[in-house]
Amino acid sequence: MPRLEGLRKKITSTEQLHSVVKTMKAMAAVNIRQYETAVASLQDYYRTIELGLQTVLHRGIQSGLESEPMQSSRLGGVVLGSDQGMCGQFNEQIVTHTLRELKNRRENERGSVLFAIGHRVVSPLKAARKTVEGDLALPSSIHGVTGRVQQLIDVIEKWRLQKGIHEVVLFYNQYSDSAYHPTSQRLLPLDTAWIDRLKNRQWPTRCIPVFSMEPGKLFSHLLRQYFFVSLYRAFAESMASENASRLRAMQAAEKSIQDRRDELDMQFHRLRQSAITEQLLDVVIGYEALQK
Repeated sequence: MPRLEGLRKKITSTEQLHSVVKTMKAMAAVNIRQYETAVASLQDYYRTIELGLQTVLHRGIQSGLESEPMQSSRLGGVVLGSDQGMCGQFNEQIVTHTLRELKNRRENERGSVLFAIGHRVVSPLKAARKTVEGDLALPSSIHGVTGRVQQLIDVIEKWRLQKGIHEVVLFYNQYSDSAYHPTSQRLLPLDTAWIDRLKNRQWPTRCIPVFSMEPGKLFSHLLRQYFFVSLYRAFAESMASENASRLRAMQAAEKSIQDRRDELDMQFHRLRQSAITEQLLDVVIGYEALQK
């Protein structure tokens, strides 16, 4: 009987853990959906920014950023990880990708400076002897992404103006079709091929837009919006990837818990049947003893 009580407690604990895992699965699925919606909603906004840049570039404006001289060999990298655990190999994969890309991009990467988004990538980056200048916590929902992006833009601006860092690269996990893969995106300097495509692209309508703002000032505002959209999309895709990894981990945990529950149920029924058999044998032996 004591063993039966112990098994009954284990079964109860397993059921409670299974309930927690199911809740975490549901939350991860909901989060993925909101981040997917956020990424999709950026497409029209990004298209509008491109059209604005195209209009200004047709006036012969030079951005000054795509051909900015490399005054320093240092690289500034922004690594997007997570603050919470139970998300599988999410952080390990992006850290491995970051270290590999840094090694491939330049032979001497000792001068590179990294900034972490999510505390769980800080320790492995430092363990690899990389300079992590600072870190920010991830927002708890999509509504907090805007504030984090503004903070990150300020960090990148300080890199350029105060430290002479003119090459900035984003390292994050990109979400696609319920899966993710680590990727990198060069934010600065601007892609000259992209600038040339905007200059030479034909306007989609017969009405050419005009603007009254000073062209250089307008171009600077549009570039800031371009940086904002790029960073916002990286945040949303990274957070969607984190929840996809967590959903996968919870699915594996749910299967393990169910297997454990089945095993405990078998042990419980076997032990209970054995106890019932012993009790019946005691009754039969007692009855036979009375008959004699």
